Amino acid sequence: MSLMKVALIQTRTPATHQAALAHVLPMVREAAAAGASFIATPEGTNVLQKDRATLLPMLRSLEDDIVIAGLRAAAKDLGVWILIGSALVVREDGKAANRSALISPDGAITATYDKLHMFDVDLPGGETARESATYEPGDRAVTAQAGDLKLGLTICYDLRFPALYRALAVAGAEVVTIPAAFTRPTGAAHWEVLMRARAIETGSFVLAPAQGGRHEDGRGTWGHSLVVAPWGEVIAHLDHDEPGVLLAELDLKAAAKARAAIPALANARAFSGPHSLA
Repeated sequence: MSLMKVALIQTRTPATHQAALAHVLPMVREAAAAGASFIATPEGTNVLQKDRATLLPMLRSLEDDIVIAGLRAAAKDLGVWILIGSALVVREDGKAANRSALISPDGAITATYDKLHMFDVDLPGGETARESATYEPGDRAVTAQAGDLKLGLTICYDLRFPALYRALAVAGAEVVTIPAAFTRPTGAAHWEVLMRARAIETGSFVLAPAQGGRHEDGRGTWGHSLVVAPWGEVIAHLDHDEPGVLLAELDLKAAAKARAAIPALANARAFSGPHSLA
């Protein structure tokens, strides 16, 4: 199969798990009814709560989270792949993680990825974030197979680290997923250009489902979910921050075609330095 219909779910995730499941599940069902066989949700699909003291007692393991359980049941009922872009969960060692989970059409979790790069920043205008105060970062890159899709899994701030995307492409990924809860200032400035850059550099599709709008916990997120083809063109996008479903058809031969035209992955050379001439 060279063509595959996919869907990105743009959410405005609430601050409780029960409300989050009620919010996302109808859009997943809408996407499946429209013919999507692979459906991806944003970062923080299961809950968004920026107050650490409130959030941490709410978190459960991946196996015990009711949003994960509900989406696993939906994947099995609908016969589709679902990528939970990320869920905020408790790791096996008791620490918190920001974790992607790939669910097969039989409801099984077939791959997980913990966000590598923590969003620890002081933005112009006074907004700050310290993800490392809440979450333990992952320590490995992950590729996974979802039907005919060869996936590379990443989350949000990972976008700013091109070496990760090159490593995923070299390992065989032809579609990289970048679920996100981008801030509004960084979204307005950098969202689309960075997504297109990662696609062009690696000759990969980019699927970027996003959080959007003003959330219950007071945060504002950018929305504007998009799909970028391996040549760098945006082939589907939402031009707003409202919840919704974005459909796109992927030509799975496009990655090989782009990589043959510009063989940057094959042409890269090892080098030493830089060496100061001073």
